[in-house]
Amino acid sequence: VQLQASGGGLVQAGGSLRLSCAASGGTFSRYVMGWFRQAPGKEREFVTAISWSGGSTYYADSVKGRFTISRDNAKNTVYLQMNSLKPEDTAVYYCAADRRSVPGTTLYEYDYWGQGTQVTVSS
Repeated sequence: VQLQASGGGLVQAGGSLRLSCAASGGTFSRYVMGWFRQAPGKEREFVTAISWSGGSTYYADSVKGRFTISRDNAKNTVYLQMNSLKPEDTAVYYCAADRRSVPGTTLYEYDYWGQGTQVTVSS
């Protein structure tokens, strides 16, 4: 499956952005979808994940209450709504797909990756 992330940009602290990740070449509804991020000089870290149906979601503590993951299986797209953004949210954001049925929180559990989209939050 191929993943194409979009929606990144420059925003002031306290602002919002919505990222999208469009999938092609596979049965999207059978993939757990996740978002990870990587800041300069840091390892890629888990942000959030969503189950096949969208009924279960998981968040890193650092984004809980501010970020919301959702998916539209009819459009083969997963979204990440980011509110109350902070400078420490600045990173390249990657979407990823996992063929297993249980959402994972480590990058090693994901089989396919998008190219990443830059999010920069100014103070």
